Amino acid sequence: MPTLWLVVSLLVLSAAGFVFGRQRAMSSAEGNAKELHSLPSYYGHNVAFTTLIPALGALAIWLLVQPMFIENRVSGMIPAELVPEGSSLSLMMSDVRRVADGLDFAVDNGVLSGAEASAMDAANTDVRAFLAGIGVALGAEVSPEILVAAQTYRQMSNTGGILMTVLVAVLALAGFAWSYMQTHKDFRARNVVEKGVMSLLIFAASLAILTTIGIVLSMFFETINFFKLHNAADFFFGSTWAPNFRGDSELSILPLLWGTLYVSFIALLVAVPVGLFAAVYLSEYANNTVRSFAKPLLEILAGIPTIVYGLFALLTVGPLLVGTFGKGGFLGVEWMAGATSVLTAGVVMGIMLIPFVSSLSDDIINAVPQAMRDGSLGLGATKSETIRQVVLPAALPGIVGAVLLAASRAIGETMIVVMGAGAIAKFSGNPLESMTTITTRIVSQLTGDTDFASPETLVAFALGLSLFVLTLGLNVLALYIVRKYREQYE
Repeated sequence: MPTLWLVVSLLVLSAAGFVFGRQRAMSSAEGNAKELHSLPSYYGHNVAFTTLIPALGALAIWLLVQPMFIENRVSGMIPAELVPEGSSLSLMMSDVRRVADGLDFAVDNGVLSGAEASAMDAANTDVRAFLAGIGVALGAEVSPEILVAAQTYRQMSNTGGILMTVLVAVLALAGFAWSYMQTHKDFRARNVVEKGVMSLLIFAASLAILTTIGIVLSMFFETINFFKLHNAADFFFGSTWAPNFRGDSELSILPLLWGTLYVSFIALLVAVPVGLFAAVYLSEYANNTVRSFAKPLLEILAGIPTIVYGLFALLTVGPLLVGTFGKGGFLGVEWMAGATSVLTAGVVMGIMLIPFVSSLSDDIINAVPQAMRDGSLGLGATKSETIRQVVLPAALPGIVGAVLLAASRAIGETMIVVMGAGAIAKFSGNPLESMTTITTRIVSQLTGDTDFASPETLVAFALGLSLFVLTLGLNVLALYIVRKYREQYE
C-alpha cells in the first residue's frame, strides 16, 4: 500500500476511534455525562491517539531505517572493480535505484510481470534499451551485477513495504482495541490524554535539540576525517586557499574568514544605521497611520529570497559601482575591474539585514516604559534629547544583541556572496576587489560528484563546523548581553 494511503487509513481509523470511544463512554454512563470521570471528548481522544500515534511513530521510523538498511545490503553486492576510477559507490547505487524504479514502472504498467522483472538477465536482454524505452535514463551500461543488485533492491523494497503495512496496521488495530476496551465511565481519560499530549510536547521540544546535536556531530566526525588527511596547522594558520584535488592542496581557512568578516562588516555598516534610524522614526516619530503602512512595507524586504538579492547585486548594484569606480568613472581611475566585489555583496547584504535590525530594535525601543519619556519631557528635555539620553541608553543592551544576531545572519549568508563577491580567496583591504567567503567555498567544494574521501571534499565539513562555532559564539554573546544588562520594567 502506498504510504499516502496508509496514512489516510490511519487517520480514518483514528477518527472512527474517537467516535466509538466517545459513544462507549456515554453508553457506560447510560447517557449521563455527569457520571463520567472526564468529559466525553477525552474518551474519544484517548482511543484516537492510542490508535494513531504508535502506528505513525512506527511508520516514520520504518521509512527512515529501511532505505539505509537496504542500501547497505545491496551496496555490498557490487564488486569494487566495477566502480569506475574517479567515481564512487554512491553513483553506482544511483544506477541501481534507477534500474529498480524502471522495473517497478514496467510491472505497474503491465509491460512485465513480477516474475519476469525478477528473472530479467542482462546477458541476453538489452536492459539498457528496454529501460530507455520506458524513460529511465542511465549514466552507464547496465552490467549483470547492477541488474542483480537492482532486482534485489526492488524485492527488498517491496517486501519491506508489505511488512511495514502489516506492522502499522497491527499497531493501529491493537491500539484501537486496547483503548476501546479500557473505555468506561470510571476510566481517567483526561489524565491519560493530558499526559500523552505532554509527552508529545516534550518530544517536539527534544526533536529540535536532537536535530541540532545530530547536525553538529555529523560535521564533527567528518571534520575529524579531514584532519586525518590534512594538517590542522595549515588549515587554521596557513595563508593560502588552493584546492586542486591532486593531493598537494593548500587549504587554509584564514583567507576565507577574512573575506567573510569583511563582507559582514560592510553589511553591518549599511544595515545598522539605516535599520536603527528607521526603528527610532517608527517608534518615536511616526503616527499610527504611517507606522501601520511603513513597518509592514519595510519588513517585506525580509521575505525576499536571497537569490533575488544575489541577482540584484549582480545585475544592478555591481554595474552601478563599476560605472562609478571603473574605468572612466570616479577621477578617471580604474578602481574596480568587475561587477563582483566585497562592496557589492556587502551593500546588498546590508539592505537585506535592514528589516532584521529595524524590527528587533523597534520592539526593544517600544519596550521602554512611556513613564521614562514623560519624566524626561517633564524635566524640560526636548524630544530628540529624550531619545538620545533616555530611550536609546535604556534600549542599548537589546539593540546590541540585535546587531550581533544580524552579524551572525550576515556571516552565514551564501547566495548574495556567491553572486556578488566573487570567488577569489585572498587577503586584501580593498573593498572594490573580488573575494570569497566560507559559505561560498562550502558550496564549491560540495558541488559535483563527491565521494567524501579526499581532503578537498572533507574540508567543507571543517569549514562548516568552524562557521557554526563562530555564529554560535555571536548568538551566545548576544543573549548574554541582553540578559545581563536588560532592564526589568514593570
